[in-house]
Amino acid sequence: MAKKGKSVLNPSKKIFVLDTSVILYDHDAINNFHEHDVAIPVQVLEELDNFKSGNDTRNFEARSFIRLIDLASKQKIISDWIALAPPNSGKFKVLLNEKPSKTDAEDIYGKGKTDHKILNAALSLKEEYPGSKVILVSKDICLRLKAKALNLNAEDYETGKIKNVEELYAGKTELYNFPETVIDLVKKENLVDVSKIDLPAKDGNHFFLLKNKRKAANVFYNHALKTISSVSTEPIFKIKPKNIEQAFAINALLNPDIKLVSIQGNAGTGKTLLALASALEQRRDFRQIYITRPIVSLSNKDIGFLPGDAKSKTDPFMAPIWDNLRFIKEQFNGDDKMVAKIDELISTEKIAIAPLAFIRGRTLTKIFFIIDEAQNLTPHEVKTIISRAGEHTKIVFTGDIYQIDTPYLDSESNGLSYLIENAKNHPLYAHITLHKGERSELANLANELL
Repeated sequence: MAKKGKSVLNPSKKIFVLDTSVILYDHDAINNFHEHDVAIPVQVLEELDNFKSGNDTRNFEARSFIRLIDLASKQKIISDWIALAPPNSGKFKVLLNEKPSKTDAEDIYGKGKTDHKILNAALSLKEEYPGSKVILVSKDICLRLKAKALNLNAEDYETGKIKNVEELYAGKTELYNFPETVIDLVKKENLVDVSKIDLPAKDGNHFFLLKNKRKAANVFYNHALKTISSVSTEPIFKIKPKNIEQAFAINALLNPDIKLVSIQGNAGTGKTLLALASALEQRRDFRQIYITRPIVSLSNKDIGFLPGDAKSKTDPFMAPIWDNLRFIKEQFNGDDKMVAKIDELISTEKIAIAPLAFIRGRTLTKIFFIIDEAQNLTPHEVKTIISRAGEHTKIVFTGDIYQIDTPYLDSESNGLSYLIENAKNHPLYAHITLHKGERSELANLANELL
């Protein structure tokens, strides 16, 4: 006898079974499969129940999904297929503890593990609807491999992923054999209307290295004004750019017309140091300098496992930021007045260094906001942070998309890559990728050879 709800499905549609990792990545995932149907194993709801308390982003995602399902179900039974809210969407249901009659994942992989119960839920659905293609969607590579070993279709959650990360926008272009007359004009006038010169068309703000055999000019193209302006290589707050990429980064960080900046690069390229020095250079223009980073423990345990109060728990994760601030202070050795001023900025919390979870729910007005290690954020987290920006706020994301510590994120699906790809043509945004390491020759050896 056909199970209740089976007849409502269109055999030509696909049925996507989502696991917990997908929901914690994007609570709105069930609405992103167009006309196809979506199923959630009951074990996913049980795991989300364990995640719903706390201030971390995954806790927020869990709570948001639970509310979303509650709103969608209303008075309906969610173990039956119910229509999703967006127009032309498919249907949704929760899969209960049903065992497949043919292939049993728990018999093969072991009993008691939630992942194996999720596999069984998908296998049961495959048996129940032989005319539909059932696909398990998971951010967990091992779970996808186990599914494929059982002849069950499995794929990553693709929403928000960058298709070709190797071609990700870098923010700069080198132009060779550029007319000397234009290079001379830029150096003379500093600001030049691009209608007067032959410059490749760009849809957003961009940096150019204009080169000739004997001369060169480094410029910023302002897409809104249709002008190019010379980029300075002068130091800021006693931090001098060591290469032209760093000078481009400083230009974007100091530009009052640019409200959103991203800096991507390997360890040792100076991302965080440049952002912090630029913030201090503009300290009078902002009410507060806020520096944060997502807390990702190598053991993936919550900071609640650590001893002490909130500050004691989070200080180890914030240590790299304090190291950069200490380095800047060292540049003022002998200038007791400036060292005292920096200490005062810290003691009065004009400079605030705290974990990202601590800013949830706040509106950031007249803040210079630096988010370090942004590659450990999801696209939804990046969107949430930017949506907190109030008037006269500048937001800076720094990170290395190839050095990710968060489970289920990679160079294609992390929030920093997502931001670079999707914001590159916006008039308020500028990006630069730093390639050359400046920490030390030894650090460069690690990046280049190991």
